Amino acid sequence: MEVINALGRRKSAVARVYLNSGKGNVTINGKALNEYFKEDTLLYIVNQPLVLTDSLSQFDIKVNVNGGGIKGQAEAVRLGIARALCKVDAEAYRPTLKAEGFLTRDAREVERKKPGQPGARRRFQFSKR
Repeated sequence: MEVINALGRRKSAVARVYLNSGKGNVTINGKALNEYFKEDTLLYIVNQPLVLTDSLSQFDIKVNVNGGGIKGQAEAVRLGIARALCKVDAEAYRPTLKAEGFLTRDAREVERKKPGQPGARRRFQFSKR
């Protein structure tokens, strides 16, 4: 099996996922999965597509991720893995991944700060007199 690559994005994080057949090793930026994402919730988020499709020990995954925070990076990796699995076998994996919402790109981004205000929506206190 040749290497399959996919892209996952969330907020300002971008994850490039390279998937090939193997024993289930996941490497992120040259580190092991549980070394890069130390929290259990983040490990759970990253492994969701693999657990759902029962393919935890079928593929070796190498990920390059940059930008954003740790949560955004985990969700970007999840989307990239789900897209890569769809490229492997669309008939088998796509319906289950789509039903769980793992193939949908979450397009919410941080709204920019406006001039003359302390934040994006927040205003300075109004004084009538």
